Amino acid sequence: MPSSASSLLLLLLSLAAPPAEVEGLTDRAFQQAAALAAPAVVRIDTVGGREQLEPGMVSSGATTGLLVSPDGYLVSSAFHFVSQPSSILVTLFDGRRLAARQIATDRQRMITLLKVEAERLPTPIAAPKESFRVGQWAIALGRTFEAESPSVSVGIVSALNRVWGKAIQTDAKVSPVNYGGPLIDIEGRVLGVLAPLSPHESGDTAGVEWYDSGIGFAVPLVDILSVVDQLKTGDDLLPGLLGVTFKGKDLIQGEPLIDRVRFGSPAEQAGLKPGDRLTALDGSPITRMAQLRHILGAKYAGESLRCEVLRDKQTLEVDLILAGELPPFTPAFLGILPSRNPGDSGAAVRFVWPDSPAAIAGLKSKDVIEQVQGIDVATPAELADQLGRLRVDAVVKLRVRRGDKSAELTASLVLPPTALPTDIPAPAPFGVQDRPEGTKTGRLMETLAGHDREYWLYIPENYRPDQPHALVVFLHPSGNPSEQGALAAWRAECERRSIILLAPRVEGRGGWSPNDQEFINDAIKHVREEYTVAGDRIAVLGMGNAAPVAAVLAFRQPDLIRGLALIDSPPLGRVPENSPERRLQIYSRARGASIEAAKWTQAVSELRKAGYPAVLSRSDEEAGAYPTPESNAELVRWVDSLDRL
Repeated sequence: MPSSASSLLLLLLSLAAPPAEVEGLTDRAFQQAAALAAPAVVRIDTVGGREQLEPGMVSSGATTGLLVSPDGYLVSSAFHFVSQPSSILVTLFDGRRLAARQIATDRQRMITLLKVEAERLPTPIAAPKESFRVGQWAIALGRTFEAESPSVSVGIVSALNRVWGKAIQTDAKVSPVNYGGPLIDIEGRVLGVLAPLSPHESGDTAGVEWYDSGIGFAVPLVDILSVVDQLKTGDDLLPGLLGVTFKGKDLIQGEPLIDRVRFGSPAEQAGLKPGDRLTALDGSPITRMAQLRHILGAKYAGESLRCEVLRDKQTLEVDLILAGELPPFTPAFLGILPSRNPGDSGAAVRFVWPDSPAAIAGLKSKDVIEQVQGIDVATPAELADQLGRLRVDAVVKLRVRRGDKSAELTASLVLPPTALPTDIPAPAPFGVQDRPEGTKTGRLMETLAGHDREYWLYIPENYRPDQPHALVVFLHPSGNPSEQGALAAWRAECERRSIILLAPRVEGRGGWSPNDQEFINDAIKHVREEYTVAGDRIAVLGMGNAAPVAAVLAFRQPDLIRGLALIDSPPLGRVPENSPERRLQIYSRARGASIEAAKWTQAVSELRKAGYPAVLSRSDEEAGAYPTPESNAELVRWVDSLDRL
């Protein structure tokens, strides 16, 4: 409920006034509030830099900023500076256009500090946090279309302490044109600075897809002002990282029980261990993951943290310094493909990678791995979990059953290979269950309910529901459906290696956009409901200009997508950090001159720096049509080995 004096006066006047006068009073209150804040609202234009941020989302065009000091410091959303523009121009309320310098970015809250050379500039009044109320008026301002007056969008404050305590939520319209502008109250005081944020993701463009959706976020101005002096030094402020993952995956109710401790992290250096239960941070008791996220959400790299943990019924206290980044995680490679036959006992070996640690140790096809470092493993998933906890170069002890005999073997784990064996035999079929009557196979054309969008798919003619199938989601280049070529290249291998091919169709001539992600995800969900799909062998394949949306799908959903394949395009932009719990693998193939050598080299460097297992290859084949079955063979083998360990 509005609680300020002006809001109360407006309410009292409205109770005594006719409806038409009430509307007029309300409009005048909004106009007066906007007029009070408007002098501090500026227009920002960027020149140069990388224009494409995500499919359908570009960084060009005007955006908004907010002055925060009389001597020329201003803040804006970091979104429009991801492109690393070569020039920044700021238009002040009085029409002056000044060059601006980017000083530093708060990457915890995604706010950038800029500087123009000017004095005696107007600054806004920051609303104190104790004045924030759910239901109070909230007015979003932007200055992009007309320099004389800001654009105005009216709503309410719909929630407080969102995005783990970082933001105010509003239903006022928020979009890239007013990112960086203020969200003000009915008195013209600034509640916060508008920015795209997400409670589930982090990164340069997280939350952008929600623009104009009725869900917008603003970082409280009082929080921004508290770190402006730090940003003035020119160093970015980074989120404080602890370096652990938890067994409880439910962010709201999950228990803060440590599952993994990242190598080289503050947690490892402080002596935290898997199985420790965090009971308090900086003296605040925690029982749920949500409480932990709220505390860490306000912490920056370099800040101290006191952790209280319960270990073996004993309470321990450790002090540590949070890190700005963690050493990249690279999964250690043993060199096997596990059996996919649910009838096999233990972690049976289907194929041994030539010259791998497994081959050197003497492992063979049909061996069964029973223990890793003395810990029993009963399934390939348990084997993958144990290997994922070991470092590259670790010496691992295995107990292996061969026939009716057991043996102890030792292997030294290595980095994942960057090339594939020239032949990976197709798995032996084991499906015996008859298909339910009416199961459709072959090439199918479907219209997805709820979207009225088409996709085609190929279901192997020999499909059996007890045979887990890989799923390849093919995103074709806009203007080039490539259906005949893709079907010719995959049909025989789908039959031979139990692969389902799903091909959503782009809508219209504009190409793929962020709005297509929901359609693609729902198509994947529908196929998984109708057919047996192996959760660890779902890959998205983007060709040409469809590669960016494929990369967005994979990097944002590594729990769903385990493989990202790109043809004629490298990954775009900064690659997010690899995760020990999400075994995303990458395949990239450049044909002819489809990728400039410099871009290819940069893509390879980024992938390796981020620790991704990647197979990267080039060929002289001309780009354009879908690759021939012969040149597609390497990609097929990569899909068939996504469950490699």
